[in-house]
Amino acid sequence: MALSPSARTLLVRATALAAGASVVLMPPLAGAAARAEPAPPRASAPPDPALLHGPGVQVRPRPGAPALPDDLSALSWLVADSGSGEVLAAHNAHLGLPPASTMKTLFALTALPHLPRGGTHTVTDAELADVGEGSSLVGLDAGLTYRIPDLWRGVFLSSGNDAVHVLASMNGGWTQTAAQMQARARALGAADTHVVSPDGYDAEGQVSSAYDLAVFGRAGLADPDFARYAALTDAQFPGDTDAEGRPVWTYGIENTNRLLTGEDGVGVYPGIVGIKNGYTSEAGYTLVTAARRAGRTLLVTVMNPQQGGAFAVYEETRALLDWGFAAAGRVEPVGTLLPPPRPQRAAAAAPPAAPPPPASAAGTGTAYAWPAGLLAGTGAAAAAWHHLRRRRPRPASPSQTAGRGPTP
Repeated sequence: MALSPSARTLLVRATALAAGASVVLMPPLAGAAARAEPAPPRASAPPDPALLHGPGVQVRPRPGAPALPDDLSALSWLVADSGSGEVLAAHNAHLGLPPASTMKTLFALTALPHLPRGGTHTVTDAELADVGEGSSLVGLDAGLTYRIPDLWRGVFLSSGNDAVHVLASMNGGWTQTAAQMQARARALGAADTHVVSPDGYDAEGQVSSAYDLAVFGRAGLADPDFARYAALTDAQFPGDTDAEGRPVWTYGIENTNRLLTGEDGVGVYPGIVGIKNGYTSEAGYTLVTAARRAGRTLLVTVMNPQQGGAFAVYEETRALLDWGFAAAGRVEPVGTLLPPPRPQRAAAAAPPAAPPPPASAAGTGTAYAWPAGLLAGTGAAAAAWHHLRRRRPRPASPSQTAGRGPTP
């Protein structure tokens, strides 16, 4: 009897579980993005997770692999295949550094599933009261009613801390949102991140890493709304609204990621699908971005270049993307963005073995041995699956901060 693809998948998982194997069930990437990713070249040696915890550059080139760019100055960077999760190369991947507005990737991953994707919200003075001094703003005004998608465009394009504060209030409050973000990071296997301020504003103890930001970017691409917002280059934002949130007049906002827009002489990267950039005085310039070429999507994180000025984060990202596409299939992975397997619980003591069947029933017992094992494995697979289951301030210019200092 022919089995459907889903039935074959369940059979494979059930058989593995029945044999005592560990099965990690990952949510699929969304729609066309999942179908477009080709199968990555088979690694001849499995990645060693410990490599990414070591200092300095980690790369395992095969013969003929291109050399890494020799002018990288970032304190930390990472190149990964988004489809497979394989890390192709990294430098200080788990170094804890201030993330600036790239922290908004984790905010969006956390709040998008908890908030309505449509509808409206009327902004209050209390929601805007604690926006940090010098923050980047999209220009929300207390008393006006906004459509929720407009608030998210304010987060992704203008890096608006005012929009983050409003959405966090809708999500249960600043403290609750930070706690949810922390839990979400751990669930994704991102152990370097400590959340204090969900908008990425400089705060004592707030850190993330090149590794964790790549994990957040990969998870974001699997959410169609996240991916759509992160890819927008520009939009019209309401300057005034009626009681239903319909714009009375609008003004233009533009994504601050210059690899996406091509502003200020930074060329648009071919195949870029966006994600998020940031800057604060403590974090320096940070960027997590993705690009697609020939059906393969690469993720690159760059944190705090030490040379080259305000646009070095884009040029170092460009160089690493070029290297990553040229190196596909020519390097062994040095790690993975996949969450570590859940620890296996100790098996319960087995019940006493049943007495053997009488000789006359031996054939019957043999005939049902494989289906019974399959059913037991299927039950285990199902259990595993269930377990994982006033007046407006003028709009901020692109030179205003995401925390303290100019946004890149």
